[in-house]
Amino acid sequence: MTNTYKSEFLNILNERGFIHQCSDFDALDAKLMEGTQSAYIGFDATADSLHVGSLVQIMMLYWFQQSGHKPITLMGGGTTKVGDPSGKDESRKMLDDAGIQKNIDGIKSVFAKYLSYGDGETDAMMVNNDEWLSQLNYINFLRDYGPHFMINRMMTFDSVKLRLEREQPLTFLEFNYMILQAYDFAELSRRHDTVLQMGGSDQWGNIINGVDLGRRVDSASLFALTTPLLTTSSGAKMGKTADGAVWLNDDKLSAYDFWQYWRNTEDADVGKFLKLFTTLPMDEIAKLEALEGAEINEAKKVLAFEATKMCHGEQAAIDAQETAARTFEQGSVGDDLPSVDVDAARLSDGINVLDLFVEAGLTDSKGEAKRLVKGGGAKINDAAISDMAQNATNDDLTEDGYIKLSAGKKKHALVRIKT
Repeated sequence: MTNTYKSEFLNILNERGFIHQCSDFDALDAKLMEGTQSAYIGFDATADSLHVGSLVQIMMLYWFQQSGHKPITLMGGGTTKVGDPSGKDESRKMLDDAGIQKNIDGIKSVFAKYLSYGDGETDAMMVNNDEWLSQLNYINFLRDYGPHFMINRMMTFDSVKLRLEREQPLTFLEFNYMILQAYDFAELSRRHDTVLQMGGSDQWGNIINGVDLGRRVDSASLFALTTPLLTTSSGAKMGKTADGAVWLNDDKLSAYDFWQYWRNTEDADVGKFLKLFTTLPMDEIAKLEALEGAEINEAKKVLAFEATKMCHGEQAAIDAQETAARTFEQGSVGDDLPSVDVDAARLSDGINVLDLFVEAGLTDSKGEAKRLVKGGGAKINDAAISDMAQNATNDDLTEDGYIKLSAGKKKHALVRIKT
């Protein structure tokens, strides 16, 4: 494949499908050829873990470091207090300092799985924008930076237009978010010689504000680079499933469930996801995405293994793959399957299967469990459940001491006696 750019980083991103927009491809390409550069992506601390929806951004930072540059993960300890209106229908819930710090502590561990932190020239760095935002004098800030932001231009940004068109409230607090994000870029440029901000396409207006501000106040040459809005082929948003968010933290989602998320990728998305979420060579990906029919499932297993290996480690990926093989291909069960412990006395008396499906997390409610039974998708030890009044008892325990519950073909859980 002929390289489009001179820099390794832009060529990697281009061939793997990461690029949506750039403020100046030629100038950024030339800058990246001058030696080690610094780029950042901001992450607001609105939850104690990131989910798969943030993984495209993390992988951009990964490839930036692999290309010999210095990635910065900017934690929005300050901007989280304001709230980003981009893509939101309503204002964020306000968090106090303790809540924000708790979320930052939870998120930190995710980045270390993908990036190498340290004091070296290309080692990643974590910065919190509360360091400078909390120190700002409001009057001085307005005087120094307010003249560089035109309200009529800000009103054209999608993040603002969407809320106004839907006649949903947009507070002045949130309107300030884009000014603070722009200021972050200028501050990082001054402190760490950061030349590039990356993010999702919904952040384009905010990032361009920072590029413009750096030019106006510091005569700095800064750049913006965004990724496409990522959805599945069926239009679903990345990182969300019917069962909830696909979290990147181990304590929020097991390696097995993470593996299963990728294994259940739609056929049309396999090639795209292999490029974005694994580090496999492009020639190997080309072979995998060329598979058709039932063979595409092998490509999905490779995707699941590689994505899980990066996020949870190789051994966790191996264990998840073996559990899935035993559960789905060999008809047995694996140790990584979700499980629920019940008291021996309860099981002796009998536990209604509908309650058990809810307790095991296979359904969210008894109503959903009833619909599953009606549809023939509820099974106990691989035998279909037809009676909603059926109870699970000690008689249902296998020789290995568990009861296997199944919701359809892909969701399983084990019931064990509490010890």
